[in-house]
Amino acid sequence: MAKEGVEKAEETEQMIEKEAGKEPAEGGGGDGSHRLGDAQEMRAVVLAGFGGLNKLRLFRKAMPEPQDGELKIRVKACGLNFIDLMVRQGNIDNPPKTPLVPGFECSGIVEALGDSVKGYEIGDRVMAFVNYNAWAEVVCTPVEFVYKIPDDMSFSEAAAFPMNFVTAYVMLFEVANLREGMSVLVHSAGGGVGQAVAQLCSTVPNVTVFGTASTFKHEAIKDSVTHLFDRNADYVQEVKRISAEGVDIVLDCLCGDNTGKGLSLLKPLGTYILYGSSNMVTGETKSFFSFAKSWWQVEKVNPIKLYEENKVIAGFSLLNLLFKQDRAGLIRGVVEKLIGLYNQKKIKPVVDSLWALEEVKEAMQRIHDRGNIGKLILDVEKTPTPLMANDSTETSEAGEEEEDHEGDSENKERMPFIQ
Repeated sequence: MAKEGVEKAEETEQMIEKEAGKEPAEGGGGDGSHRLGDAQEMRAVVLAGFGGLNKLRLFRKAMPEPQDGELKIRVKACGLNFIDLMVRQGNIDNPPKTPLVPGFECSGIVEALGDSVKGYEIGDRVMAFVNYNAWAEVVCTPVEFVYKIPDDMSFSEAAAFPMNFVTAYVMLFEVANLREGMSVLVHSAGGGVGQAVAQLCSTVPNVTVFGTASTFKHEAIKDSVTHLFDRNADYVQEVKRISAEGVDIVLDCLCGDNTGKGLSLLKPLGTYILYGSSNMVTGETKSFFSFAKSWWQVEKVNPIKLYEENKVIAGFSLLNLLFKQDRAGLIRGVVEKLIGLYNQKKIKPVVDSLWALEEVKEAMQRIHDRGNIGKLILDVEKTPTPLMANDSTETSEAGEEEEDHEGDSENKERMPFIQ
């Protein structure tokens, strides 16, 4: 096994070297403009293979240039989402080949325009969706996935905006048709999407929001929802004690046995929406047992029962809608509405903490521990602590990545800037 590990590491190094240079990136911020032969290079987080945190490294790669219809963006901040953790583990359908640069959203400044791009100029402040490759100093992405940001929106806020608020808006207003006087149950109410849901619900009169979250988050988020329950409590009984009929909308990012519980809470004409499966993630690496348990606990849906009870069950994947189902036009309309709400001071991204690219392992661990309130942001210009920089960039002489040590209390005590 050790020999196979060395061979795999060497193979990964060779694949990265073809396009990214031989040495790992050094710590620290800056504009990232280095030279690699005749081409400029940049720093980027590279996932060498699916697995634990030790699969993430910071390397120098050749800087991309925009193709026809693309914009080149000098990245200032990147969003870190639970789906990124699942990608790292290979815990998604049809995962891409590694090595790859993770990340699906970023904010920054337009640095160059590809042919046929209209409506943007060099220097524009923007946020964007990216089909991977966001965790880097420079990205190129098609113009249909790029949006100008308000002058008073910070880059960290902009990086926290697209995935969370677009997901929340589409589920509430496009799928579930949220209206005055309705009720919503949202799991992980303290997370990025949960807080976006709570804010958007507050834009509609008399909406009751039930939320579940870890107890230690309750004090910080208690004013954002109407009723708050511990994530491990019997929330079905708690909800029914307050609302005997149940709720109009259930937003479930957990899956497993929560699917059946959510359906049982729906009022007639209510809508249950599954938009994640975080219950499948228990350890640092992909667990077949957790996957099987979550799948087994999902209540088998009987269409006749849905018909008899007048209930709706739906699923939502923003990334599939954008990158596989060609609904960029729909999403642009949603983003425009959301920016309008931001300009009216009705919504505002909640940023949990800022991390340097070199600190990506610690940031991802915080998401895994469900420790965040709001969104975690990778700040490209942030300078890491020396220990974090070493953890993320050093490789052994054999080319293998150094293993993270479990129970390293020193690692757990290091914290980024918390907003």
